[in-house]
Amino acid sequence: MALTFASRPGADGAVRPFLERFSRRLDLAGLGPSLARSGPLEARLATTKRDVRRAQKLRYRVFFEEGGATADPTARLIRRDICRFDRVADHLIVVDRTETYRDGSPRIVGVYRLLRQDVAERNFGFYSACEFDVESLTARRPDTRFLELGRACIARTHRGRHVLELLWRGLWRYARHHRIDAMIGCASLPGADASAHAGAIRTLTAGGGDASWRVAPQANRTVPASEGEDGPRADPRTLIRALPPLVKGYWRLGATFSPTPVVDRAFNTTDLFVVMPLSEIEGRYLQYFGVEAIAPPLAA
Repeated sequence: MALTFASRPGADGAVRPFLERFSRRLDLAGLGPSLARSGPLEARLATTKRDVRRAQKLRYRVFFEEGGATADPTARLIRRDICRFDRVADHLIVVDRTETYRDGSPRIVGVYRLLRQDVAERNFGFYSACEFDVESLTARRPDTRFLELGRACIARTHRGRHVLELLWRGLWRYARHHRIDAMIGCASLPGADASAHAGAIRTLTAGGGDASWRVAPQANRTVPASEGEDGPRADPRTLIRALPPLVKGYWRLGATFSPTPVVDRAFNTTDLFVVMPLSEIEGRYLQYFGVEAIAPPLAA
């Protein structure tokens, strides 16, 4: 039997708050929501809780169904990657207007979670601080405005360069709007065996970036030396081919990687802390993404 809420007096009034809870617009701090477009693809900020829930569903498919992460019972039941940081972060999404959900809205095919430092400090701190001593970095650079990038993924059907480029274009516009100085986060390599990535880690960290940006893992998350230091350094050409696209992008943009990894067994990854000062990103890559470079600060 089909159910209809309209058949009961007052039912519409009872259902409306429930529906509005998922369609209520989120506060975007004066930006967007549309940040960049390319054909049927659009980078935008999530504007409703429904958008966030759909982003969580994409994350679940990529991280848990494809990537081997271990879901807790609640996540398995609702098939969403749920995290308390989602409640306070902004969510950058890419939608494909040629594909739609049942309500007619375009399907989400790429996501990034964005957590500004001022928001983090009012709430739970940075997510990456669960693994790395981020507080030491923010204490050393009190005048730097940080933005944490996290939970990035792209749908299996859209893993060409176009969605990644749109994510970066949207990310750049977001960073400029909020006057961000540096982006931080965990760069994840697949698998929870740090020794398997020893050569790649040494190549990512050898001679690149500013060491003053680096941080150590939290004391209870340090990987034993035998897990992270064995093995030859990877050939750079082999490394480029083997790196996940996001990590490869960070490296090409001139990011600084901290050398000591943290193993995230729940997500089946080996994580490196990464910092990308916006003023140091090479102009040729910004031109490739179609965004404007940030001029370096004038000397005092």
